[in-house]
Amino acid sequence: MSQFYQYILLMRLNRPIGIYLLLWPTLWGLWIAGNGYPDIQVTIVFVLGVILMRSAGCVINDYADRNIDPHVSRTNDRPLAAKRVTESEALILFVVLCLTAFGLVLLMNFLTIILSMIAVFLAITYPFMKRYTHLPQAYLGMAFGWSIPMAFAAQTGTVPVLAWWLFAANILWTVAYDTLYAMVDREDDLVIGVKSTAILFGKADKVIVASLHIGVLAILFWIGQQLQFNYLYNLGLLGGLGLIIYQQWLIKGRKPTQCLQAFLNNHWFGAVIFIGIAAHYYSNSLL
Repeated sequence: MSQFYQYILLMRLNRPIGIYLLLWPTLWGLWIAGNGYPDIQVTIVFVLGVILMRSAGCVINDYADRNIDPHVSRTNDRPLAAKRVTESEALILFVVLCLTAFGLVLLMNFLTIILSMIAVFLAITYPFMKRYTHLPQAYLGMAFGWSIPMAFAAQTGTVPVLAWWLFAANILWTVAYDTLYAMVDREDDLVIGVKSTAILFGKADKVIVASLHIGVLAILFWIGQQLQFNYLYNLGLLGGLGLIIYQQWLIKGRKPTQCLQAFLNNHWFGAVIFIGIAAHYYSNSLL
């Protein structure tokens, strides 16, 4: 395989689930901040930024875990773990991706540029959190959700309180779905000493994941009430409720393959929430 293909694998562009999970809350923020009609240039910049920063996050994550991944069955064939990409190549690729994303952010206003610097800090430091805390999933939630205040800043020049509530909902959602992901590797993580919410929650994992998902829906419902969203938005929330019930059914036996399937299903959770938001604005425009 060509070296370029190894870079594709390192950025995990062949597995776009991370892009989706970062993109949906970004679109939530953009559509709400733009009252259903976000600026086209802002939208393009943020979509490209999602792809670039998720790719950069995968690269720096694998660099941080280069001595751990070879000991985990799910990750031992990753390009850095298998030494098909060198450490210096990975760092250069990370810098190029970040600089490209920053170049796009320079098209935005000053507040967005300042917030983007925090986004880079979160992306760089997240991979190391699993060594020091059992809550790396919460830190990932901040990293993945930081696009929300950035979206409001880019679209409106301010970050209102409601944007921070949406940010909080995303943190809860991220902890929920990334706990499902951590449940896949729980046995390996216990052996090598890596921390996660899956280990912290133990036998209460299913109940806590369900509670986190319900918390997400409660905040999103409250946001809808504040913005006077119509029944189409609430139908989206109802669809989200159906999906989290399905995920609970998948993880009932805590089998790694089923936990992974439940994690992947969160792509659809993010999608139905966005569809509800977009449908509200579209239906109102027809009145």
